[in-house]
Amino acid sequence: MCTAYDGETTMAPRCYERHGIRVAEFTKTGYEVRNDRDAIEIISEASACRAEMIVTPVERLGEDFFRLKTRVAGEILQKFVTYRKRVVIWGDITAPLRESSSFRDFVYECNAGREIWFVTDLGELDHRLQAASGES
Repeated sequence: MCTAYDGETTMAPRCYERHGIRVAEFTKTGYEVRNDRDAIEIISEASACRAEMIVTPVERLGEDFFRLKTRVAGEILQKFVTYRKRVVIWGDITAPLRESSSFRDFVYECNAGREIWFVTDLGELDHRLQAASGES
């Protein structure tokens, strides 16, 4: 199933359950999430599979997301929180972490919580979910 959005085509998320949590996982290809309206589109697409957690690759985020002074990250992530969707951003964020201590602190605080996580790969996500569920 494909969905048209701003003239671009995007694949619907892959939906599955992992450690008791319904997940909508988006691919690296598709439109870029640049603002809160794009976040709502992702949430809408994920709602088709009743997802509690939305997993999106870092490649889908616009460059302004990584510059906290633009407030783009806050606007986007606030939509997920407002709609009560946990969000996981996976991929290599080494460069933004190296370039900004503010962004590094932001990621640290997000990862300390339960609603927003940054992970390097889906294996790390699996490990975090397993630890949170108490499975061994």
